[in-house]
This record gives sequence, C-alpha cells and structure tokens, in this order.
Amino acid sequence: MAIYLVAAMAVVGTWNLENLYRPGGEYGPRDMAAYEAKLKALSTTITQIAPDVLGVEEVGDPEALADLAALLDGDWHVALSAHPDVRGIRVGVLSRLPITVLEDVSAFPPPLGPIQADDHGGTGSATGRGVLAVRVEPVPGTSLDLVVCHLKSKLLSFPGGRFQPHDEGERARFGAYALYRRAAEAVTVRALADRLLDGHGRDRNVVVVGDFNDEPEAATSQILLGPPGSAIGTAGERVPDKGDAWRLWNLAPLIPEAERYSRVFHDGRELIDHILVSRALLDRVASVRSFTGHGLPSVGDQPSARRDAADSDHAPVVATLSL
Repeated sequence: MAIYLVAAMAVVGTWNLENLYRPGGEYGPRDMAAYEAKLKALSTTITQIAPDVLGVEEVGDPEALADLAALLDGDWHVALSAHPDVRGIRVGVLSRLPITVLEDVSAFPPPLGPIQADDHGGTGSATGRGVLAVRVEPVPGTSLDLVVCHLKSKLLSFPGGRFQPHDEGERARFGAYALYRRAAEAVTVRALADRLLDGHGRDRNVVVVGDFNDEPEAATSQILLGPPGSAIGTAGERVPDKGDAWRLWNLAPLIPEAERYSRVFHDGRELIDHILVSRALLDRVASVRSFTGHGLPSVGDQPSARRDAADSDHAPVVATLSL
C-alpha cells in the first residue's frame, strides 16, 4: 500500500499597518468612525491573506493591535517590541501559533559605535524602533524563528518638526544622517540574524521580515543578506557553498512582476517591504505575493495627511512555505 506524505504549509508575512493608533491622540484617527473603518479594512485583508504568522510594523497603541486581533476569526497571539520610537510606534507579531519571544533589541551591536544624528553633535546608538525575534512551531517539533524590523524611513525630518529643509545643504546633511541610521539599524538586524543562524543556516528555519524602507538592491538592504553571492536568479543560487551557513535570501524576485511593489510614493511603485529566508527554507518556498489589490494610494511627504485613512499605504508581502 502506498503511503503519501503531505507537506505542512506555513504562511509567513509582513505588513506595515500605517499608524495603528486608537483615536484621540496626536497621530491616530480623529474619531471612532475612522478608527473602526481602518480596523475593518485591515482585518479584511488579513483574513484574505490568511497568515499563520505576520510581522507588523507601525503599531502605535498596543491596545489597537489587540482590537485588530479581536476582529479576526479564531484565537490569535500577539507579541510587541518594548522599544517604540518617539511617536510610540513599534514592531510586533500576530500569530495563529503560540509565540516565544527570543530577543527584543535596540542597541547597536559592538563594536559599531554611535552615529551622527544632527548638525549639533547629537548621536544615536540604538535603532529608532526595536527589533523583535520570536519563535513559532508550525509543525510539532519544527520551529521557525521570525525577526521583525522597521528601518529608518526615507522621509526626512528637520529641526523644529519641519519636513522641508531651509536649503539643499541641510537636505543633503539630514539625508546622510538618515542613511547612517538606516545602515546601522540594518547591521543590528543582521547581528540578531547571525545569533539565530549561528552558522547553521542549512538546518535552521530563520525568516527576517519587515519594512526596510528601501528597495532590494539598496546598500542597506544588501547588508541584511550576509555573505555575497547566490542571490535568487543568479548562477550560484542553488550551488552550495560555505556562505550558506550564514546567508539570507531576499524572496523579492519570486513575487509576480505585476505586483512587485508594496507602496506607491509620489506615483512611483517601490518594493520596500521584504521577506528573507535562510538556506533551510530556500527550497521550501511555494509562493510569494504582494497583496496590492486592496488599492494602494500614492503617498507624499506629509504623514499627518493620512491620519484618518481607512487602510494602510503598504501592501502585505506574504510567503507560503512547505515544512
């Protein structure tokens, strides 16, 4: 008698929920109607993509994420970083599976030193938002480690809360400060991934997800890959080498070309939300999607303009893995 083994599937994703706050504060929706409309839109999309574990970004109020989870069918588990930014936003995880928090970090890893943050000698030595690592068990005895991050935005802010510079020199300097921070944050995420991989990338199921605030080929995004070479679509993609013990693969090339973006900025499509996997998972990727169908608006440089928006300005990016 033939015996057929059916692989278990796990759906893993990332979604920037765009300023998920309860109403009444400085950054969230101005009234309950706008808040409820946003929760309804978010929960509808999450139900559609049906993730087992979803990294989330821009959670402003922990209570708001709990409100969202309550609208979803079934029992959901929630984990949140304890390191919000100055606006209170942080990363987290929504999961159908029980969650074990492994690490929640913000300090730059030594020997990386502080970075210049402004024109007056101010420095920074920690990520703007914490980096959260959790473990879930999609299949009994098979664990999956998920790292969720939200790197420094490309949106520049200037002294006094301005979003416009006094001159092009100021714009250039603060653009450099933002790059310093995003690069240092990428190093911090990479250091956490290194600890989880520990030279066993061929055997350990490690996934790094989040809003990188840059395209796959950007220098900051490339930092997260680890040893160079073997990217998807290259001749070395499936050729084993020593780097596989530490390398991460960005699944962006596997997204269907028509939906290979996750935000529309000044009418230009950009893919800034990413899923990276260890070598143990590379051959187990069944599909990767960016769910752009809920209608992404073109956004600009004024974040307050969308405080009452009834949805997110990002698309969720989701990978289906066989385990």
